Amino acid sequence: MIDIHSTDTQRCERIRANPKFLQLVSSRSRLAWSLSATVLGTYYLFMLVVAFAPQWLHAPLGENRMLTLGMPVGAAIIIFSWLLTGWYVYRANTRFDALGAAILEESK
Repeated sequence: MIDIHSTDTQRCERIRANPKFLQLVSSRSRLAWSLSATVLGTYYLFMLVVAFAPQWLHAPLGENRMLTLGMPVGAAIIIFSWLLTGWYVYRANTRFDALGAAILEESK
């Protein structure tokens, strides 16, 4: 009789020792932290402008217009965050999934 738990443990150890797995973990973490820092930096920069230069965001987009510069800037920050999330999902579904599948295939 084959001990399934022992087989799974050995497979996990082979996966963790695989250089491709270490590359996957490293590149995925680097991308996630970079994108997180970019989004947080953008939001904090916006908050700094709100705190120290609110008149810049209160400026109207045009003469006799009610819409101020702050509205499209805020919307652009949200859209930028969505785009970065989409980029991460694209990378995860292409590069990271392919590398993960190769690692699993090698560990059999």
